[in-house]
Amino acid sequence: MFRARFLGAMNATGLTIPHNLPGEWVVDCKHVGRGQPALEYLSRYLYRGVISENNIVANQNAKVTFQYIEGRTGKTRTRTLKGEDFLWLVLQHVLPRGFRRVRDYGFLHGNAKKLLSLVQLVLRVVIAAGLPRPRPVFRCPKCQSPMHILGFIRAAWQSG
Repeated sequence: MFRARFLGAMNATGLTIPHNLPGEWVVDCKHVGRGQPALEYLSRYLYRGVISENNIVANQNAKVTFQYIEGRTGKTRTRTLKGEDFLWLVLQHVLPRGFRRVRDYGFLHGNAKKLLSLVQLVLRVVIAAGLPRPRPVFRCPKCQSPMHILGFIRAAWQSG
């Protein structure tokens, strides 16, 4: 059913369907248990994702209470839902296999500093330089006068 609706939506919007599309789609739906095993299974897909564990306030009587920041007002709100409704909200944010979050791809990737600089140069984006953070002052434990670091000695138990 998903395949039919997906292809219908693609045709309706005028997007081209790849010619090498498989004739049959197999959806791997399997029972992963109840309670802790199900949470462990889902947690693999939600690592640093939709909601932080700190934002889940309570889980009692098959109801989950969580807090979130309302987009329009910026205020923290609390909401209580049935467990299955909460999971439905969370699962709407799980990406299918092979997809990547935009913030982790291309010039937005954490290791793409040079590419980001090139994009900013082409688009003539000027970013104000931030002030450098002052280095902490190391003080002598006896007299409290500032110490000058000449070098570091690696502990004998550390390799390399």
